Amino acid sequence: MMDGMGTVDVADEAPFEVCDERFRRLLREDSVLQRLWSGAEWSEGPVYLPDRDCVLWSDIPNDRVLRWSRLDGVSVEQHPAGFANGHTLDLRGRVIRCEHGGRRISRIEEDGRIVTLVERYHGARLNSPNDVVVKSDGTVWFTDPPYGIVSDREGHRADSELGDNYVFRYDPASQELTIVSDAAEEPNGLAFSPDESVLYVSDTSAALRTDGGGNHHILAFDVVDGERLENPRVFAEISPGLADGFRVDEHGRLFTSSANGVHVYAPDGTRLGRIAVPEVVSNCVFGGPDRDVLYITATTSLYSIRLATRGAARLPR
Repeated sequence: MMDGMGTVDVADEAPFEVCDERFRRLLREDSVLQRLWSGAEWSEGPVYLPDRDCVLWSDIPNDRVLRWSRLDGVSVEQHPAGFANGHTLDLRGRVIRCEHGGRRISRIEEDGRIVTLVERYHGARLNSPNDVVVKSDGTVWFTDPPYGIVSDREGHRADSELGDNYVFRYDPASQELTIVSDAAEEPNGLAFSPDESVLYVSDTSAALRTDGGGNHHILAFDVVDGERLENPRVFAEISPGLADGFRVDEHGRLFTSSANGVHVYAPDGTRLGRIAVPEVVSNCVFGGPDRDVLYITATTSLYSIRLATRGAARLPR
């Protein structure tokens, strides 16, 4: 077990902001934000593992994946870790992850082996896969911005071989990799609506800009025939900060990162409220045996809060 701050209630530091009365339906009497651990340089990419009742997440600049469980606290799951960023689970419960350093999507097998799923598109290396989701048909959808190749802090400095930043769809059955969108200047977080009719993708091109320009919004796309994206439109503008990563609950509400907490949006784009967090938030994931605990990665720390909603379930088709 690693040293670091144990579980601490931080509700006094981080009250809720209610923008719409519907936000109160998400809260329980015991909905209190807790800091589970602190000691990372930049926490990202959380994933909950039901079979182990634990959370894995990335400390990208330190090139390690950390693990937290209620019984064992925090330990290092892997180091070095290919400057891993986003994680998700496939339909068999195996961890799928984005590697900035390896510039690939990889999978952790049941025996612990790490295998490459995809690392090139038409012979060109990917930029630095950032976040990833698995659809109920088993296909892997991921974003590929340049954040792991612009410096050596979160990967290895290199030129882009693709010349642009895309959202990709990978089919493990056919091993076919296709570009599904180039609408986002720098695509980052992504998530499907519960019925998978909509894919949300954030554009965080403001992250590398010093002139105040760039985007900090979330786009919504219609998913056509289960494999194509059409009709891109701005779903929400995130301020302050960026929609680095986000998740959707069982009712289609979107929980997104920002500079001052987790902002919650209704499916129609109405901002419902905010779970304030005392650090810049990068991402979040629903977990726990009932999928009603929101785990939040924020700068140096891992937080959690139990809510009166659950993460969207993914049912194989």
